[in-house]
Amino acid sequence: MGEETLVAMPLAPHHHQHNNHHHAHLDTLPQHLGAPEPPQKTPEPTVDAGKEEEAVVVEPSPAHLQRPATSPGRRIAAAEETDDVYYARKMLQGVVLRPPPHLPQPEAPPGLTRAHSTPAPHGAAAAAEEDAVKQRGPVVERSASANSAAAAIAVDVANIGRFLRDRRDVLSSAITRRISSLKESSSPPPPPPAKAGTTAFDGVQEIHLPDVKVTVRLKDAIAADADFPDGDEPYSSLSGGGHAIRGRVSFFSRSGCRDCAAVRAFLRGSGLPYVEINLDVFPEREPDLAPRAGAAARVPQIFLNDKLLGGLVVLNSLRNSGEFDRRVRDLAGRRCPDSAPRVPVYGFDAAGNEEEEEDAMVGVVRVLRHRLPIQDRFVRVKLVKNCFSGADMVDGIVNHLGCSRNKAVEIGKELARKHFIHHVFRENDFEDGTQNLYRFLEHDPAVPKYYNFRGSTNDGEPKPAAVVGQRMTKIMLAILEAYASDDRRHLDYSRIAASEEFRRYANLVQELQRVDMSALPAEERLPFFLNLHNAMAIHAVIRVGQPGAVDRRPFFSDFQYVVGGHPYSLAAIRNGILRANRRQPYTLAKPFGSNDRRLELAQRRVNTLVHFALCDATRSSPIVRFYSTQGVEPELRHAAREFFLHGGVEIDLESRTVHLTRIIKWSGADFGQDRDILRCILNYLDPSKAGLLTHLLNDGAPVTISYMNYDWSLNV
Repeated sequence: MGEETLVAMPLAPHHHQHNNHHHAHLDTLPQHLGAPEPPQKTPEPTVDAGKEEEAVVVEPSPAHLQRPATSPGRRIAAAEETDDVYYARKMLQGVVLRPPPHLPQPEAPPGLTRAHSTPAPHGAAAAAEEDAVKQRGPVVERSASANSAAAAIAVDVANIGRFLRDRRDVLSSAITRRISSLKESSSPPPPPPAKAGTTAFDGVQEIHLPDVKVTVRLKDAIAADADFPDGDEPYSSLSGGGHAIRGRVSFFSRSGCRDCAAVRAFLRGSGLPYVEINLDVFPEREPDLAPRAGAAARVPQIFLNDKLLGGLVVLNSLRNSGEFDRRVRDLAGRRCPDSAPRVPVYGFDAAGNEEEEEDAMVGVVRVLRHRLPIQDRFVRVKLVKNCFSGADMVDGIVNHLGCSRNKAVEIGKELARKHFIHHVFRENDFEDGTQNLYRFLEHDPAVPKYYNFRGSTNDGEPKPAAVVGQRMTKIMLAILEAYASDDRRHLDYSRIAASEEFRRYANLVQELQRVDMSALPAEERLPFFLNLHNAMAIHAVIRVGQPGAVDRRPFFSDFQYVVGGHPYSLAAIRNGILRANRRQPYTLAKPFGSNDRRLELAQRRVNTLVHFALCDATRSSPIVRFYSTQGVEPELRHAAREFFLHGGVEIDLESRTVHLTRIIKWSGADFGQDRDILRCILNYLDPSKAGLLTHLLNDGAPVTISYMNYDWSLNV
């Protein structure tokens, strides 16, 4: 900013008259109230224009403003008048002035020296100002700009360095405190003391990820385990023992075995850690049992380290005599030798088993996958993706095998029967011609919805659907025995997802892609699809989440398996197969069209008991079960009785109201009219509720049916 010069001009006549009146009034003031004369100011040197520093030049007041003082009082009044007018004029002109010396002065920022806008006083004035400075502290006027060469600012480097060091120390201490607080908040709380009869894994955390299991041991735990060589871990003892065991308790089992369930319940109740080797999940471990317990040995077989204890009968005998605790101390208290039964390892399938036999048609299929002109085509005003014509396939087979065209057509039908290929609209198996379009199974646009499909088709020789279904059921039973509550009402889905059993199940269901469902006997289709539905529900929770109360499509419709070359969702199995192709609630169309090949597998009539056997992973649905081929009907009746025993029906005798599960309302067409519904469920009620309902039905008065709210929360 350029230089600004201020000049005191003569006052207007009316100002002069006003001041005379003011002076006359001041003449009467006492002598000690008179203000001192304003200091004489000399012009400040001129500063070049364009600089940020502003120089204020104050010229002496004109001579006509300095009246001769006739008395001391008038001199004081004249000085005050001149001083007041001077500061008032400058304030009106917008000039920033330093306060008078007798008023408090602003303080300078630390580290900077003042740049004087006015010359330093000399003589008596300098001495007076020095005394004033001593009384009020240092006087700081306008600070000069850093870019002003004329101001020649002197920076106090020592003060700036001290300021930076102080800020650095404050910042360092703040960071240190923050890191310390994070360490304290992230450190796990100390584990509670192990009670008698419980298992304590001190200092060990297990992190379960899909296809990965990571075990993290803390340094304190490693130091505490220094007394246990070879990686042996200490365990808590049996109830009342108070000692740690270094060995291993293991037993061989099978899915659905009652004796195995009794052994498992005893080990869990006693707090003794154990390793279960389920031969239905790990069939490769059967040769490991025979030389230890004999070829004719039946499960369960319990081992303490490498010593055979025996089965359930031996366990009960030792437990009743108190001998079991002593054997645990004597045998399991030692280090587990390498000759003991091995612990199943996650992520490794049966070692040494013969590789899966490839399908006889795989050679032809691999050639056709590379040679056929697979492209998108417009058919029936639709864009059909990744397809080829029947004529193209026949030409490819003829050129590759050098056979006749009729032979090539037969090979094409065989490929369709084995579900390597299918018609884009699933209208026929295979026909020659340019109008018939087909695609490979892996090119189906719905492949992202097939959760038993991993990138490519299973090219192995298809196994019978009954064999795959039985093995699938055994693995799911093993999952329930390990990760569900005793009453099967609560499942630990996070542990299921990280388990070896579920990994093997996910690999197994890929074999359903090309199974021949038409070869499955009619009497085995009901248990097969019941078990498939309940297994898919568990898989759907792990992969897509629980069913929502509003948007249930991702769970019931979008989650699909490809079985025998055809897609199946939970809704398709429930309504299309098990309910004999009946409409699902709040829809108009049936699940399967008249030309759908899946209709061949649908039940001929509706069995109302299936509604109490299908679990959809919610709290209001029936508990999860898996059914056998031979005893499916008795098992369905037992499932219905258990469902109505635990909240499926409530009877209010006073209001003559029967409160039923909403599942019956959604499938009311399967049960009939209101009284038909009540008579249908009468056979599956406990005696007290059956008596109340019989009384309501036989007295002739009307009975009201009310449907309870459905709890869509997850059954965890």
